Amino acid sequence: MQQPDAPRYYALEQLAEFSRTFAALADILPVYRRRLDKYLQTDKAQAKEIYELILKERTRLASLMGEARLCLLELGEEKLAAVAASLRPQLAAFPIMAPDYQKLSDILAAFAAELPQPQTASAAVIGRLMNSVKMGYYPTDPLHVEHITRGIAFPPGVTTNVFDPCCGEGLALRALATGNNCMTYGVEIDEQRAAEAQERLHRVAVGSFFHSRISHEAFHAMLLNPPYLSVLNENGGKARHEKRFLAESYEHLIYGGLLIYIIPYYRLTPDVARILCDNFADLTAYRFMGAEFERFHQIAIFGTRKQREDGTALAVPFLESITEPAKIPELSELPQGRYTLPAQPVEVPLFKGVVFNTAELARQLAASKSLSKRLAKSALDGAAKRPILPLNVGQVGLIGGSGLINGLAMCDHPHIVKGRIIKAISSTENVTQQDRLGNAVKTTVTETASNQLVFNILTPAGFKSLT
Repeated sequence: MQQPDAPRYYALEQLAEFSRTFAALADILPVYRRRLDKYLQTDKAQAKEIYELILKERTRLASLMGEARLCLLELGEEKLAAVAASLRPQLAAFPIMAPDYQKLSDILAAFAAELPQPQTASAAVIGRLMNSVKMGYYPTDPLHVEHITRGIAFPPGVTTNVFDPCCGEGLALRALATGNNCMTYGVEIDEQRAAEAQERLHRVAVGSFFHSRISHEAFHAMLLNPPYLSVLNENGGKARHEKRFLAESYEHLIYGGLLIYIIPYYRLTPDVARILCDNFADLTAYRFMGAEFERFHQIAIFGTRKQREDGTALAVPFLESITEPAKIPELSELPQGRYTLPAQPVEVPLFKGVVFNTAELARQLAASKSLSKRLAKSALDGAAKRPILPLNVGQVGLIGGSGLINGLAMCDHPHIVKGRIIKAISSTENVTQQDRLGNAVKTTVTETASNQLVFNILTPAGFKSLT
């Protein structure tokens, strides 16, 4: 049982909502059916509205049952997930004009009662979720990266840009790029992992990907293996990182660029499938192999970016193709050179992370034309020069007071010069009042302060002070 201060797990919270919805529909659908019978006799227009309402609820019910199945798989509740998978097509095809909804109502109520709840979830379920939280960082293992790389045809003679929005230590992206004439770009939020990645990748932005500044349409391929967070955020939001990373990163690919999207198969929800089908063509999915799949349930989805279009009709069959993991081909079956990267050279003008990164700053300064122009010096600027005209007395005073001519002067009579400015005060007395005998009875003294330039000169003959 969850304690009051325990984490709120996404899958459990979702199933709690599904349970309430299924129970409510179990109660209300028979009521709608009786109303439909009533209005069929008295008000055809009202009957049509009730019919359309039941049709809408039937569609929603089937969709929610599919989402419940994915959450159950995340919890490791395979038996209940199998029940949900069996119920979904039956609900979608349930005859609205069936005379009795009681059996449907009983099934929904019973299924709702069986769903795990945050307050009553078993220790085994909570344990699996806690392990999932601890292992939110899943680096792709070298064997699977090798299979992914084999399935990509890199264009000869073209340097391609490959990007990982959550690159970790950079191992996977480095392995994919090695020997394929690639520039590697990664973003990593953890500073320690980012430091490791900087040893392996060409460019690393440190900090959150969502606050980084990176050029759009600048990369030929993107390896996206987002963190799989299982808990709600601090304000209770339910946005999954795998969806947000996909939605906010795909625009960095050029059109025709390749997406490699790695997630647990039960995280491929209808909204994620819709993003993929709206923006990518030639979508395929391959599951990880052996113990790696048993441990993390990961699949790799491949697709090439296309102009955005409505992919609603494509999303459903794409989802259906991965409903049963056993029917998803293994990654080792990905044909060699299955996806060809565009033979189009592309620059990456903007690549900045949130956290100050000295290595990245040095690269940006080196590439800054405006800065180099500011710092550039011509041969004339760097050479010693004499004034075109002799200095006047005022200019000599300014230069001497500023210290620019201090030091050793090598000439026929070597000497050391030290110029400085001192404050000089002069006094003037004025008799302003006299008595009848002509004697001063009031004198005004006026003091005037001024800056005075003094040159101290040390010569072989001795010391001199000039003012």
